[in-house]
Amino acid sequence: MFKLSEKGRGIRAMFDAIAPRYDLLNRLLSLGIDRRWRRTAVAQLQIPPGGMVLDVATGTGDVALEIAARTADSVRIVGEDFTQGMLVLGARKIAESPWRQRISLVNAPCEAMPHPDALFDGVTIAFGIRNVVDRPAGLREMCRVLRPGGRAVILEFSNPRRPLMKKLYHFYFRRLLPRIGGLLSQRSAYQYLPDSVLEFPDRQTFKAMMAEAGFTAVRHIDLTGGIATIYVGERP
Repeated sequence: MFKLSEKGRGIRAMFDAIAPRYDLLNRLLSLGIDRRWRRTAVAQLQIPPGGMVLDVATGTGDVALEIAARTADSVRIVGEDFTQGMLVLGARKIAESPWRQRISLVNAPCEAMPHPDALFDGVTIAFGIRNVVDRPAGLREMCRVLRPGGRAVILEFSNPRRPLMKKLYHFYFRRLLPRIGGLLSQRSAYQYLPDSVLEFPDRQTFKAMMAEAGFTAVRHIDLTGGIATIYVGERP
């Protein structure tokens, strides 16, 4: 059985604590752009009728629901998260959706997925890979559960490259976001967010990590001036 590190347990406890306000703060702090980013990420998948998709770090189920809305009725989706509080809220949202029969939820960490090899036609993770303590292990697991030719789509915050955009972005992330988050939820959680984004590997380094984990045809797509990035890789 996989045992979370002390850091992993701390991250899980933090997301459990902010779960009730998580969706509200996502919309508020991103000005609603996160929805468009998720749609663009899901559009990178190529899922055949009757296929299966795994959404890692599914949180409250936004990406799983987006996948269901954009794929054939015969496609099945598994949402996986190591935070029970997020899954409880996700289960409520899914139960109220038209796709409740197509989505199931699993409580598990990215580094130790309870799925057999080569099960899924696509794997997604949105704004979650930076919270995976052992990222190489998490990426290897994502590759392992993909069928040959299957595609992984990873959406994550990035550091903008243009100087002015980078300056504005850092001001918002370091100064404004923790204050706004602190008014509606836990300030420490929204201090962790910019810290975790700023320490995340740059685009070339992360693509090299994906290649090392076994992915081929690795590429990236920058969104909204480089605030967020979609990484795509395939299992050979």
